[in-house]
Amino acid sequence: QVQLVESGGGLVQPGGSLRLSCAASGFTLDYYAVGWFRQAPGKEREGVACHSSADESTYYGDSVKDRFTISRDKTNHTVALQMDSLSAEDPAVYYCVTGGFTRCGSRWATSDYRYWGQGTQVTVSS
Repeated sequence: QVQLVESGGGLVQPGGSLRLSCAASGFTLDYYAVGWFRQAPGKEREGVACHSSADESTYYGDSVKDRFTISRDKTNHTVALQMDSLSAEDPAVYYCVTGGFTRCGSRWATSDYRYWGQGTQVTVSS
């Protein structure tokens, strides 16, 4: 059974950092594009970042460019999302996603991704 599991969420002060991690069971993340989405209360799910397995290319949503970094750890078969300079715009449930393809391309629709984790809460507050 394919499962994605996120970890690393929590409470952080404005301007602080958090590092989320995504691990999989039932298959290996190494071979597929992996992305992160987020959903804040009352808002639609938003694509945050994506990492292509085919060529290591990365993609970011406009709201997180230059603050978030997605990376892949092939030793541990995980994908991380380093989030810096967190602000009041960033609190949300963050989801790890994958869809069975190797390149992110322009895939920012939720329907592009077949597999979703249960989500991890990120809270930004002083």
